[in-house]
Amino acid sequence: MTHTLTTAQAIIKWLENQYIIVDGEELRVCGGGFGIFGHGNVTCLGEALYGVRDTLPLYRGQNEQSMGFAAAGYAKQWLRQRFMFCTASAGPGTSNLVTSAALAHANRLPMLLLCGDTYATRLPDPVLQQMEHFNDPTLGVNDAFKPVSRYWDRIMHPAQIIQSLPAALATMLDPGDCGPAFIGLPQDVQGWTYDYPAAFFEKRVHRIRRQTPDAAEIAEAAQLLSRAKRPMIIAGGGVQYSRATDALTTFAETHQIPVVETIAGRANLLADHPLNIGPIGVTGSDSANAIAQDADVILAVGTRLQDFTTGSWTAFAKDAAFISLNAARHDAGKHRSLPIVGDAKMGLVALDAAVAAYRGPETWLGKARDERAKWDAYVAENVSYRDNRPNSYAQAIGVVNGLCHKRDRVVAAAGGLPAEVTANWRTLDLGTVDVEFGFSCMGYEISGAWGARIAQSEREPDRDTIVFIGDGSYLMMNSDVYSSVLTGKKLIILVLDNGGFAVINKLQNNTGNESFNNLISDCPTVPDAFAVDFEAHAAAMGAQAETVANPAELGEAFKRAQSADKTCVIVMKVDAYEGWTTEGHTWWECGTPHISTSEKVSAAHVQWENGRARQRKGV
Repeated sequence: MTHTLTTAQAIIKWLENQYIIVDGEELRVCGGGFGIFGHGNVTCLGEALYGVRDTLPLYRGQNEQSMGFAAAGYAKQWLRQRFMFCTASAGPGTSNLVTSAALAHANRLPMLLLCGDTYATRLPDPVLQQMEHFNDPTLGVNDAFKPVSRYWDRIMHPAQIIQSLPAALATMLDPGDCGPAFIGLPQDVQGWTYDYPAAFFEKRVHRIRRQTPDAAEIAEAAQLLSRAKRPMIIAGGGVQYSRATDALTTFAETHQIPVVETIAGRANLLADHPLNIGPIGVTGSDSANAIAQDADVILAVGTRLQDFTTGSWTAFAKDAAFISLNAARHDAGKHRSLPIVGDAKMGLVALDAAVAAYRGPETWLGKARDERAKWDAYVAENVSYRDNRPNSYAQAIGVVNGLCHKRDRVVAAAGGLPAEVTANWRTLDLGTVDVEFGFSCMGYEISGAWGARIAQSEREPDRDTIVFIGDGSYLMMNSDVYSSVLTGKKLIILVLDNGGFAVINKLQNNTGNESFNNLISDCPTVPDAFAVDFEAHAAAMGAQAETVANPAELGEAFKRAQSADKTCVIVMKVDAYEGWTTEGHTWWECGTPHISTSEKVSAAHVQWENGRARQRKGV
């Protein structure tokens, strides 16, 4: 038996019949999509999507890049168990998604990109928006997705999707190879028909593979860990994606090993858990970084060990031994790590049994707890707003942290806020923090939160999604304020206005440079700087908006936002120079001029390079 369908109709019919079981509930693995129609996808793919508008809801984006960010936020909220597709027309509509694909690739997030392409027949070439390469007619804009996709295909015949779609889905559901899947759809092929076998559209329930770690790798790791005098666990985002937070807690408690968190791993443990020693690295805490310097055996679970975690590999003793438990072989073997390739949850359970009665020394654990107590005292002072200190990110974070529900989701990305949220936010419940710092993409905040809110409303509709965003990121991408209002997916957005790209200005100053082209007031091409009325702008997009003068007023405005039934935007000015979290930072490798006419720049270069003395030489 066969079904005669167009390529586009067959793609959508197949997606509609793919399921997954999450917490005992059978759900479509694809939650729907984000789409902007144009001549590359509206006539055929649009026709197919209209027929399933109730089962695969299509959210109309305002910008293709922001659609991709929303899909990423959705996948994070579902812990990579479900995904959304994005569809864009040929040409600039599609190329706008390249940055989104890169974000999903860096963060190991599933996302399906169904993008228009030029004609397979080439009969009308060159067509509108076609990029012509004189010596390679097969090369086009869609080829730009190859380095930022885990799976890439261009459908040149309707039958090809019989192999391509299952391969794309397998990639998106593979913990070790997870990332965006790209499928280019030539405009003519989308409408061509084929007699597809009925079996291709049969309902299928998928599962996410839990790879059993190799017994020899577990045994070798257990032998090393059992000799540790100063053990430490680095808990990354993979702990949550593996649904291994309980296993992590049990392992740490059983063996009395202190735990530090990466940026992606924030909210693996509650803030008040006695083994939670704080966030590590460049945007970390004095407590986590203090024990990292002395740890002799480090168990890294579900982390790719990027430079903000490792302090560009200066955060650890040069002779520290690493054990890396990761579903991705590529990540498990980094920097001379003893690898355990496998599922985080299964790996922790197996390692727990293998190390048997081992427990970290009480003196080591006592030191870790003492360091955490000192850090907690610093954070409490940092977020306070007495004594008429200048408004700061930390104060705003403290206000919201004290008023929000424990299951509310917090979203931040790029600029100064990832560091401030990572350092100052006290986790109230597991899996409630999304700080996008894998690709550190400005503009993710509102769009990613919109996607997260769509997912959140499917499971926890009564909870809020809270966005921390600076004025720079807001100006870069804000149209999903409108999207959230249109779709009834309420967000609480805090716009903290410091007059430009203040964190980069801070880096500029810290390396001896003068303020230049980051703060609006320091742009040489701006003759008359003025402040944006963010309240009026947000209100024009349908949001409930207000401006507050200080953290006390922010608290009252936040309460009003909690009781509101639509997206709320709260604006507060913060100081560009004062109020930053000044403690908790490791050294970070940053290119500085070896020579300069500025004495300040030259002096900063020498000082910066002195930090390299602790750098671990890895591979």
